[in-house]
Amino acid sequence: MTHLVVVSDTHLPSRAKDLPAPVWAAVESADVVVHAGDWCDEATVLALQDRSAQLVGVAGNNDGPDVRGHLPQFATFSLDGVRFGVVHETGGKDGRERRCDAAYADDLDVLLFGHSHIPWDSLTPRGLRLLNPGSPTDRRRMPTATWLELDVLDGALRGVELKHVPRR
Repeated sequence: MTHLVVVSDTHLPSRAKDLPAPVWAAVESADVVVHAGDWCDEATVLALQDRSAQLVGVAGNNDGPDVRGHLPQFATFSLDGVRFGVVHETGGKDGRERRCDAAYADDLDVLLFGHSHIPWDSLTPRGLRLLNPGSPTDRRRMPTATWLELDVLDGALRGVELKHVPRR
């Protein structure tokens, strides 16, 4: 089994000084860490690279040249036959499944994205799984800050769990 931790929209250091301790613990125990953009500083990119067994990330709309110099706008990777894509923005929630089917369904099984700071888990009509982890540092309209943990085994997602940062 391969264990993934997925974060997005960390917005460091403007929204928080650091990732919450439970998120760092998850990062350090994961086989793969995915960040779906809006890191906002190069130090976060370097810290996640240093503390992750494997890091996959993309730049977001709030990322400057220091972050963009390390990351693409779109990334793909495969784990045990499951094809993943990572992008920051997918547009508004209305029509998201249709847009993502048109753009990605032939090439991917799972699309990980960010931008809204609001968790999302849906399946498009063509079978593409869309997942957004929310934000571990800026909960916006959510009751808690969040991240995702996924397990891949025997060519399929075996677990998708939305994790909540404990409120202080």
